[in-house]
Amino acid sequence: MNNKFSTLLINWYEENRRNLPWRGTKDVYKVWLSEIILQQTRVQQGLDYYNKFVSKYPTIFDLASASEDQILSDWQGLGYYSRARNLHNTAKKVAFEFDGVFPSNKKELMKLKGIGDYTSSAIASFCFDEATPVIDGNVFRFIGRLKGIFSPIDLPETKKEIQKFLQNQIPKKGNAPFNQGLMEMGALVCTPKKPNCENCPFSNSCYAFLNNCQEELPVKGKKIKVKTRYLNYLLYKEDGKLALQKRFGKDIWENLFEFPLIETELEHEVVNLKILISEYTQLKNPSVDLIGNYKHKLTHQVLIVNIWKLNNVIAETPKNWIFVNSNELNKFALPRVLTRFWEDFTNNGLQLQIV
Repeated sequence: MNNKFSTLLINWYEENRRNLPWRGTKDVYKVWLSEIILQQTRVQQGLDYYNKFVSKYPTIFDLASASEDQILSDWQGLGYYSRARNLHNTAKKVAFEFDGVFPSNKKELMKLKGIGDYTSSAIASFCFDEATPVIDGNVFRFIGRLKGIFSPIDLPETKKEIQKFLQNQIPKKGNAPFNQGLMEMGALVCTPKKPNCENCPFSNSCYAFLNNCQEELPVKGKKIKVKTRYLNYLLYKEDGKLALQKRFGKDIWENLFEFPLIETELEHEVVNLKILISEYTQLKNPSVDLIGNYKHKLTHQVLIVNIWKLNNVIAETPKNWIFVNSNELNKFALPRVLTRFWEDFTNNGLQLQIV
């Protein structure tokens, strides 16, 4: 099946591949940038960000010379902000320690922040012709169905089985179309729901298709428990400017800006929340109005987000607060749920209430 599998896959890819700007190039910077952006991101959404970053930061030196706040602001809306911080960290390392030259093999690439097994394989294959197969969720699904693999995909032995199979199939030279084909097959044909088996070149040898069990494969492991968090933001204005603070620590949205926050274990009623606000701001009788309520889902967390307009004047604001003009809010990298609130808020003309 060796030659037949790779030949079928490459021929299918050459006839059906999408025209994407990072394909057909061996520019490591552009391939790396595209792969980081496309982690946990649909191609259509990632395309706009890729074009923006390439335009604004045409070389790795431009990216490395930017501030982290600039990078986070340009990344806003993509989510998984650790990717942006790792992107910036690796850019600085490659630019300033390696003179702008990326390592040329998978083993060394994996030593850079944000570059794991999949991304290192993609860069090594596309740019340096290293015969290392790419394995992501799309590839797990495609090969899992093709081979009839019923062991959970989160088990190391499952990955080893798929890795071994693909390593035996990948061409030793000119392997980029093979790896691109694996990814494209999972994205366009062997989709999670309602796979397009009728137009799959492997349907006559696919275990899942022949046994009508496409929906059962791949087998997923134990579900990770989803945590619910309650975030209460204070919309506070002083001297015509809005209060913001920067998030620190190893948590969601690290180094992004946000409105002053009170996080609680439960969703408090107004009476209880006023007590917490009083403790936080030293106000004796805080006056608040609920002006925004959102449910925001992350991979393993559900955030119940309430935005409260604080009507009082605080005598002495916390030292970690900064104040910015509301028309300059878009210059700061905020979590998507807060930019969504601000869009709703300003589009409804509600900003007049806090002048």
